Amino acid sequence: MALFTDDSSAPAERGGRSRRERIGWAAVTVATVIAIVFGLLPSPYVIEQPGPVYDTLGVAENADGDEVPLIAIPDETTYPTEGELNLLTVSVVGRPGNTPNWLEVLWAWGDGTRTVMPIEAVFPPGVSNEDRDAQNEAAMVDSQQDAIAAALVELGYEFPREVTIVGLLEGSPAEGVLEEGDVVVSLDGTPVNSIGELQTAVREHGTDAPASIEIDRDGERETVEVTPVDRDGTAVLGVGVRMHYEFPVDVELQLDDVGGPSAGMMFALGIVDELTPGAMTGGEIVAGTGTIDSAGAVGPIGGIRQKLWGADGADADWFLAPESNCDEVVGNVPDGMTVFAVTTLDQARAIVEDLGDGELTGSYPSCDAP
Repeated sequence: MALFTDDSSAPAERGGRSRRERIGWAAVTVATVIAIVFGLLPSPYVIEQPGPVYDTLGVAENADGDEVPLIAIPDETTYPTEGELNLLTVSVVGRPGNTPNWLEVLWAWGDGTRTVMPIEAVFPPGVSNEDRDAQNEAAMVDSQQDAIAAALVELGYEFPREVTIVGLLEGSPAEGVLEEGDVVVSLDGTPVNSIGELQTAVREHGTDAPASIEIDRDGERETVEVTPVDRDGTAVLGVGVRMHYEFPVDVELQLDDVGGPSAGMMFALGIVDELTPGAMTGGEIVAGTGTIDSAGAVGPIGGIRQKLWGADGADADWFLAPESNCDEVVGNVPDGMTVFAVTTLDQARAIVEDLGDGELTGSYPSCDAP
């Protein structure tokens, strides 16, 4: 008895699978195209990444393309330096109207050296690109002046350091009492020689009673009273202030196309190194960041994670960070790098000098431990 099988259904099944496969591949292709098209669309983010590194003891190109010293002190005796004192910058990828696409953002999210930020966090609404650039340039100019002042104070020079009122907020307690051009001499009898000292004095006074403020107005000393008010948990006078200096030494700082105040501490260290015998770093590569005021107080900055990686790319083993940025440092320190937490120029100088002498005691505070 012969047995026969009916294969008439096989071609139909193969044809069905073939159609399903074609449909599946078509769906994958369409989804891939959609994903690519979506990925190329502009995102509402910008990307912060490590920017150029500048040695304050070295040279940089100016706007004309010529190499010039970052620090020049033409009329004073200066001394040979060694090693590097690197200031660090952050580059921003994207601007309003020209933001990174989603593929670039996704790539940056997976890169520990870069940070994705909402565009409004970097470019506040209502502030034009031109205004923002002008503000950053003005902040850099002010920071350089503060760095010169801090370095000269550190070295024992005496010169006028005037906290000058340049504006009053509408409705502030100082309206009608203080005027533009007034120089704040002291608050409650405590001398004021920097913006930081004024802010500290106002905070310590509080908002419960009038503060006694000695001012110099058109060359005449007088004392006025202003009661600070609470703004976001901080006592303030409601005035805008700016520093005015009369330097006894001509110091020229050269750094084009870099904005913001975060180079202050490293510029101040570079000036101190130039004006003191012996190479402060002893040949070491030291990087750092931080604002500074004329009293030498080191303040917080933005983008410290990117600056840590910028320092790593410049082969720096030592990093000086503002103590107030330590919470952002933990967990983001490149291998082999030691991060010191600093609060003053004097402390930063002592650390660098000990590094240069090879006598680091280990007693300096650090913020790189988890």
